[in-house]
Amino acid sequence: MMLSTFRADLHIHTCLSPCAELDMTPRRILRRAMEMSLDIIAITDHNASENIEAAMAVESPVTVIAGMEITTSEEAHIIALMPDTESLRSLREVIRGNMPSGMGTKMAYEQVIVNEHDEVEGFVKELLINATLLDAYSVINLIHEHRGLAIAAHVDREVFSILTQFGFIPPDMDFDGLEISFRTSPEEAERGLSSYRRYPWIRSSDAHHLVDIGRCYTEFHLREPSFEEIKMALRSLKGRGVTIHG
Repeated sequence: MMLSTFRADLHIHTCLSPCAELDMTPRRILRRAMEMSLDIIAITDHNASENIEAAMAVESPVTVIAGMEITTSEEAHIIALMPDTESLRSLREVIRGNMPSGMGTKMAYEQVIVNEHDEVEGFVKELLINATLLDAYSVINLIHEHRGLAIAAHVDREVFSILTQFGFIPPDMDFDGLEISFRTSPEEAERGLSSYRRYPWIRSSDAHHLVDIGRCYTEFHLREPSFEEIKMALRSLKGRGVTIHG
Protein backbone atom coordinates (compact mmCIF):
# COMPACT_ATOMS: atom_id res chain seq x y z
CA MET A 1 0.00 0.00 0.00
CA MET A 2 1.49 3.28 -1.13
CA LEU A 3 1.46 6.27 1.21
CA SER A 4 1.76 9.87 0.05
CA THR A 5 2.56 13.16 1.77
CA PHE A 6 -0.28 15.66 2.16
CA ARG A 7 0.16 19.24 3.34
CA ALA A 8 -2.53 20.28 5.83
CA ASP A 9 -3.65 23.41 7.69
CA LEU A 10 -6.20 22.21 10.23
CA HIS A 11 -7.14 25.48 11.94
CA ILE A 12 -8.86 28.02 9.68
CA HIS A 13 -11.69 30.43 10.54
CA THR A 14 -14.38 31.74 8.20
CA CYS A 15 -16.34 34.99 8.40
CA LEU A 16 -18.62 33.20 10.85
CA SER A 17 -15.98 33.56 13.56
CA PRO A 18 -16.35 36.94 15.28
CA CYS A 19 -12.62 37.71 15.10
CA ALA A 20 -12.15 36.73 11.43
CA GLU A 21 -12.17 39.11 8.47
CA LEU A 22 -15.35 39.28 6.40
CA ASP A 23 -13.46 38.19 3.27
CA MET A 24 -12.80 34.79 4.91
CA THR A 25 -15.48 33.14 2.80
CA PRO A 26 -15.38 29.49 1.72
CA ARG A 27 -14.57 30.14 -1.93
CA ARG A 28 -11.78 32.61 -1.12
CA ILE A 29 -10.37 30.30 1.55
CA LEU A 30 -10.20 27.36 -0.86
CA ARG A 31 -8.60 29.54 -3.52
CA ARG A 32 -5.93 30.69 -1.08
CA ALA A 33 -5.37 27.12 0.11
CA MET A 34 -4.66 26.08 -3.48
CA GLU A 35 -2.24 29.00 -3.89
CA MET A 36 -0.40 27.77 -0.78
CA SER A 37 -0.22 24.20 -2.12
CA LEU A 38 -2.36 22.81 0.68
CA ASP A 39 -4.01 19.44 0.19
CA ILE A 40 -6.20 19.42 3.31
CA ILE A 41 -7.76 22.16 5.41
CA ALA A 42 -10.11 22.15 8.39
CA ILE A 43 -12.72 24.83 8.94
CA THR A 44 -12.74 25.51 12.69
CA ASP A 45 -14.98 28.44 13.58
CA HIS A 46 -15.41 29.53 17.18
CA ASN A 47 -18.14 27.47 18.88
CA ALA A 48 -20.03 27.14 15.59
CA SER A 49 -20.16 25.18 12.33
CA GLU A 50 -22.69 26.85 10.04
CA ASN A 51 -20.21 27.51 7.19
CA ILE A 52 -18.70 24.04 6.91
CA GLU A 53 -21.16 22.64 4.37
CA ALA A 54 -20.64 25.67 2.12
CA ALA A 55 -16.88 25.10 2.24
CA MET A 56 -17.33 21.44 1.36
CA ALA A 57 -19.61 22.36 -1.55
CA VAL A 58 -16.96 24.54 -3.23
CA GLU A 59 -15.43 22.67 -6.16
CA SER A 60 -11.75 22.31 -5.27
CA PRO A 61 -8.98 19.68 -5.18
CA VAL A 62 -8.44 20.61 -1.51
CA THR A 63 -10.06 18.25 1.01
CA VAL A 64 -12.11 20.02 3.69
CA ILE A 65 -12.34 18.47 7.16
CA ALA A 66 -15.31 19.41 9.35
CA GLY A 67 -14.23 21.12 12.55
CA MET A 68 -14.87 23.62 15.32
CA GLU A 69 -12.77 25.53 17.85
CA ILE A 70 -14.50 25.23 21.21
CA THR A 71 -13.82 27.57 24.13
CA THR A 72 -13.99 25.78 27.47
CA SER A 73 -15.32 27.35 30.67
CA GLU A 74 -11.67 27.85 31.69
CA GLU A 75 -11.24 29.88 28.43
CA ALA A 76 -8.95 27.33 26.82
CA HIS A 77 -9.40 26.54 23.13
CA ILE A 78 -9.83 22.96 21.90
CA ILE A 79 -10.08 22.03 18.22
CA ALA A 80 -12.64 19.40 17.30
CA LEU A 81 -11.94 17.57 14.05
CA MET A 82 -14.99 15.58 13.05
CA PRO A 83 -15.56 12.64 10.69
CA ASP A 84 -18.53 14.21 8.87
CA THR A 85 -20.98 17.10 8.86
CA GLU A 86 -23.66 15.12 10.69
CA SER A 87 -21.44 14.52 13.73
CA LEU A 88 -20.34 18.17 13.63
CA ARG A 89 -23.95 19.42 13.54
CA SER A 90 -24.77 17.20 16.52
CA LEU A 91 -21.79 18.56 18.44
CA ARG A 92 -22.78 22.11 17.51
CA GLU A 93 -26.22 21.58 19.05
CA VAL A 94 -24.64 20.57 22.35
CA ILE A 95 -22.35 23.61 22.22
CA ARG A 96 -25.30 25.89 21.42
CA GLY A 97 -27.12 24.57 24.47
CA ASN A 98 -24.10 25.37 26.62
CA MET A 99 -23.48 28.96 25.58
CA PRO A 100 -24.09 31.61 28.28
CA SER A 101 -27.44 33.38 28.08
CA GLY A 102 -28.46 36.94 28.79
CA MET A 103 -25.90 38.57 26.52
CA GLY A 104 -28.20 41.22 25.11
CA THR A 105 -28.95 41.93 21.48
CA LYS A 106 -26.26 44.42 20.48
CA MET A 107 -23.55 42.65 18.48
CA ALA A 108 -20.03 43.93 17.92
CA TYR A 109 -19.39 41.31 15.22
CA GLU A 110 -21.16 40.21 12.05
CA GLN A 111 -20.80 36.37 12.39
CA VAL A 112 -21.85 35.77 8.80
CA ILE A 113 -23.33 32.57 7.39
CA VAL A 114 -22.57 32.24 3.66
CA ASN A 115 -23.17 29.69 0.91
CA GLU A 116 -20.68 28.09 -1.49
CA HIS A 117 -21.00 31.12 -3.80
CA ASP A 118 -19.96 33.45 -0.94
CA GLU A 119 -23.45 34.91 -0.77
CA VAL A 120 -24.78 35.95 2.65
CA GLU A 121 -27.42 33.55 3.96
CA GLY A 122 -27.81 34.94 7.48
CA PHE A 123 -26.14 35.67 10.79
CA VAL A 124 -25.55 33.80 14.04
CA LYS A 125 -27.06 35.72 16.93
CA GLU A 126 -25.31 34.32 20.01
CA LEU A 127 -21.91 35.81 20.70
CA LEU A 128 -19.55 33.06 19.59
CA ILE A 129 -16.44 34.61 21.13
CA ASN A 130 -17.73 33.73 24.62
CA ALA A 131 -16.58 30.73 26.61
CA THR A 132 -19.00 27.82 26.83
CA LEU A 133 -20.26 26.46 30.15
CA LEU A 134 -18.33 23.21 29.56
CA ASP A 135 -15.01 22.49 31.22
CA ALA A 136 -12.07 21.06 29.29
CA TYR A 137 -12.69 17.46 30.35
CA SER A 138 -16.33 17.72 29.27
CA VAL A 139 -15.39 19.20 25.88
CA ILE A 140 -12.87 16.43 25.20
CA ASN A 141 -15.40 13.77 26.19
CA LEU A 142 -18.09 15.33 24.00
CA ILE A 143 -15.78 15.40 20.98
CA HIS A 144 -14.92 11.74 21.49
CA GLU A 145 -18.58 10.81 22.03
CA HIS A 146 -19.28 12.37 18.61
CA ARG A 147 -16.42 10.31 17.06
CA GLY A 148 -14.11 13.29 16.69
CA LEU A 149 -10.51 14.14 17.47
CA ALA A 150 -9.70 16.59 20.28
CA ILE A 151 -6.64 18.79 19.66
CA ALA A 152 -5.36 21.25 22.25
CA ALA A 153 -5.15 24.51 20.30
CA HIS A 154 -2.03 26.70 20.11
CA VAL A 155 -0.51 25.35 23.32
CA ASP A 156 2.40 27.80 22.97
CA ARG A 157 0.17 30.90 23.18
CA GLU A 158 0.07 33.08 26.29
CA VAL A 159 -3.73 33.20 26.18
CA PHE A 160 -6.53 30.71 25.46
CA SER A 161 -4.35 27.61 25.67
CA ILE A 162 -4.55 24.61 27.97
CA LEU A 163 -1.02 25.34 29.24
CA THR A 164 -1.88 28.96 30.01
CA GLN A 165 -5.15 28.21 31.75
CA PHE A 166 -4.07 25.10 33.66
CA GLY A 167 -0.33 25.70 34.00
CA PHE A 168 0.30 22.19 32.67
CA ILE A 169 -1.49 19.43 30.75
CA PRO A 170 -2.90 16.93 33.25
CA PRO A 171 -1.84 13.37 32.37
CA ASP A 172 -5.47 12.20 32.29
CA MET A 173 -6.49 14.85 29.75
CA ASP A 174 -7.17 12.64 26.74
CA PHE A 175 -6.08 14.80 23.81
CA ASP A 176 -5.49 13.25 20.40
CA GLY A 177 -2.82 15.85 19.67
CA LEU A 178 -1.37 19.25 20.48
CA GLU A 179 -1.25 22.18 18.10
CA ILE A 180 1.88 24.35 17.86
CA SER A 181 1.12 27.80 16.43
CA PHE A 182 3.01 29.86 13.87
CA ARG A 183 4.56 31.78 16.77
CA THR A 184 6.86 28.89 17.68
CA SER A 185 9.21 27.14 15.27
CA PRO A 186 9.44 23.33 15.31
CA GLU A 187 12.93 23.66 16.80
CA GLU A 188 11.71 25.98 19.58
CA ALA A 189 8.83 23.62 20.29
CA GLU A 190 11.19 20.67 20.64
CA ARG A 191 13.23 22.64 23.19
CA GLY A 192 10.39 24.14 25.19
CA LEU A 193 7.61 21.55 24.97
CA SER A 194 9.50 18.25 24.85
CA SER A 195 7.82 17.07 28.08
CA TYR A 196 4.56 16.87 26.09
CA ARG A 197 5.88 14.62 23.36
CA ARG A 198 3.55 11.91 24.67
CA TYR A 199 1.04 13.59 22.37
CA PRO A 200 1.41 13.87 18.59
CA TRP A 201 1.97 17.45 17.39
CA ILE A 202 0.44 19.35 14.52
CA ARG A 203 1.15 22.90 13.33
CA SER A 204 -1.58 25.15 11.93
CA SER A 205 -2.10 28.75 10.89
CA ASP A 206 -5.13 29.68 13.05
CA ALA A 207 -5.94 31.86 10.06
CA HIS A 208 -8.34 34.77 10.56
CA HIS A 209 -7.12 36.56 7.41
CA LEU A 210 -6.65 35.12 3.92
CA VAL A 211 -2.94 35.92 3.92
CA ASP A 212 -2.48 33.78 7.06
CA ILE A 213 -3.65 30.53 5.47
CA GLY A 214 -0.80 28.04 5.17
CA ARG A 215 1.74 30.23 6.98
CA CYS A 216 2.63 27.02 8.82
CA TYR A 217 1.39 23.52 8.17
CA THR A 218 1.55 19.83 8.97
CA GLU A 219 2.66 17.08 6.62
CA PHE A 220 0.61 13.91 6.98
CA HIS A 221 1.80 10.65 5.50
CA LEU A 222 -1.44 9.00 4.37
CA ARG A 223 -3.02 6.73 1.81
CA GLU A 224 -5.61 9.42 0.99
CA PRO A 225 -6.65 12.83 2.36
CA SER A 226 -9.43 11.89 4.78
CA PHE A 227 -10.44 12.17 8.43
CA GLU A 228 -9.92 8.46 9.06
CA GLU A 229 -6.40 8.58 7.60
CA ILE A 230 -5.54 11.65 9.72
CA LYS A 231 -6.81 9.77 12.77
CA MET A 232 -4.51 6.86 11.92
CA ALA A 233 -1.57 9.23 11.38
CA LEU A 234 -2.04 10.84 14.79
CA ARG A 235 -1.90 7.34 16.26
CA SER A 236 1.09 6.29 14.09
CA LEU A 237 -0.82 3.31 12.72
CA LYS A 238 0.20 1.24 9.68
CA GLY A 239 2.99 3.56 8.61
CA ARG A 240 0.95 6.77 8.79
CA GLY A 241 2.67 9.69 10.46
CA VAL A 242 2.89 13.42 11.12
CA THR A 243 5.64 16.03 10.59
CA ILE A 244 5.30 19.72 11.49
CA HIS A 245 6.62 22.47 9.18
CA GLY A 246 6.62 26.18 8.48
